[in-house]
Amino acid sequence: MLKRFSWIRIEIALLVGALVLAGCIYIEETPATPLASGFQPQVMVRSGEGELRRAGDADIEVRRVLYGQVDAWNRGDIPGFMEGYWKSPNLRFSSGGEVATGWQETLERYRARYPDREAMGVLSFTEIEVTTLSPTAAVVQGRWALARSRDRPNGLFTLVFRKLDGEWVIVSDHTSAASS
Repeated sequence: MLKRFSWIRIEIALLVGALVLAGCIYIEETPATPLASGFQPQVMVRSGEGELRRAGDADIEVRRVLYGQVDAWNRGDIPGFMEGYWKSPNLRFSSGGEVATGWQETLERYRARYPDREAMGVLSFTEIEVTTLSPTAAVVQGRWALARSRDRPNGLFTLVFRKLDGEWVIVSDHTSAASS
């Protein structure tokens, strides 16, 4: 148990470090609680309006899922990208006027639409706004973009996240594409 806990702490530290380097989050030192000595780092997130606010655990964990999806996508790993979704027949994915229901159907939709690395391009998420609704629910809004040799599709997404069995997963995804 201690070994797993240590790896989780290392993964979180690496994620926070990467987000700081990318300019997505800021670390601010604030006075520690009276029971501790020295300072305690606080993760700050810049909102879409440019306002800095303290990130909560849910915010950080949800962003970790999203950045893991981007990493998997950009490796050409659609099943790895799908790890961010709820592995359930009740998953809902809406895009292009169509609805896919279930994890397997969503996976098959992605595989059919993006059959090779060229079709996948390079994915990026920007303007990410995480709204925590409860300790086990959050809504995320943001912008997606693909950089491909032939075009640059992009659009918006709204994701509903739930914390199920201790993990944050996407239970509903509505993605739209901008007009060409």
